Amino acid sequence: MHTVKNRYGILVIAAFVVGVLLTGAAFYVLPIGPSIATPPPAASSPVNPVGTSLIADIVDKTSPAVVMIQTVVESRERIYDPFFNDPFFRQFFGNRIPRDTSPRYTTGMGSGFIISKDGYILTNEHVISGAKNIEVIMTGRDKPVPAKLVGSDFELDLAVLKINGESDLPVLELGDSDAVRVGEWVIAIGNPHGLDHTVTVGVISAKGRPIAVQDRQYKNLLQTDASINPGNSGGPLLNVRGQVIGINTAVSASAQGIGFAIPTSTVRPVLDSLINQGKITRPWLGVYIQTVNKEIAGYLGLSRVEGAVVTSVVEGGPADSAGITQGDVIIGIDGNRVGSAEDLTSLVQKMKPGQKVEVALYRSGKKLEVAVIIGEKGKIQ
Repeated sequence: MHTVKNRYGILVIAAFVVGVLLTGAAFYVLPIGPSIATPPPAASSPVNPVGTSLIADIVDKTSPAVVMIQTVVESRERIYDPFFNDPFFRQFFGNRIPRDTSPRYTTGMGSGFIISKDGYILTNEHVISGAKNIEVIMTGRDKPVPAKLVGSDFELDLAVLKINGESDLPVLELGDSDAVRVGEWVIAIGNPHGLDHTVTVGVISAKGRPIAVQDRQYKNLLQTDASINPGNSGGPLLNVRGQVIGINTAVSASAQGIGFAIPTSTVRPVLDSLINQGKITRPWLGVYIQTVNKEIAGYLGLSRVEGAVVTSVVEGGPADSAGITQGDVIIGIDGNRVGSAEDLTSLVQKMKPGQKVEVALYRSGKKLEVAVIIGEKGKIQ
């Protein structure tokens, strides 16, 4: 763990780490490697699938690009149903699954979909987490195809796999989840309980839903009443144009008709980074901050109630190396006004590791300019 400097004991109500990723935020993406995510389509008139063969036509067109993912994980906890190796459904369904603790290998199962003709596959990180062996079952193939992990991110719960030796696979197009309206029809395709290419239909029930599952905090999920079950994780949620607008991720067992999907607006900005770097690079300032309120402004003798007060500094981080200390009040960065902790977090998230910036701050009643080199989260300078 990093050592945190704590010098003054000023008011601390809540703290935020600058550079902590919120689902759906903006990221820096290297403009290299294969271009996978196609531009969102132009807006068109809504489509009503009721009473038509539209859904069947979409399924015929898209289903060949949906795959079943099988994993082998070394574990001391035996789970007798491989579908419950998915931690999302283990949380929702509780501890009603028989277990023992002797060392052994367990199997897991989930879904994914092909996003490039040469074999890149998108799925959930929790589908392949800890896997020693990954295989995909594809339409028209007699045997499972070996796949390797290209990149993954725990916080966003995204992973990219690659199967080799392919050149003309069926693919799914990433659509625009921001353009989706509550009440629009959606289609989920996946492998619930091993029943491959199962199709369910529903509507978008809500957008921007926050949920917590184990150590993950989601803040921008699509909610749908399309039936999602164990084995659906990582599969596509499609609009009525056959475009992916979400990745099916979790279901609430305490209620019927409540499923969740990661929107493509979260996937698009980071996909190239996952493919080319194997991870998502997050800019980082290395401070814990809190929005200045009237009490803090009065305590520090500030004339205005604005800015982000530094409540503690990560030792060895970018801010520490630049001389920023606890009690400093950051009011600007590279000419951009910082009125709150959220403003500072948002500004840093748009920057690049290694970028030099000027931080404006108040210290002991005096305004200062401090040069800081933005770091990469997880690395100490």
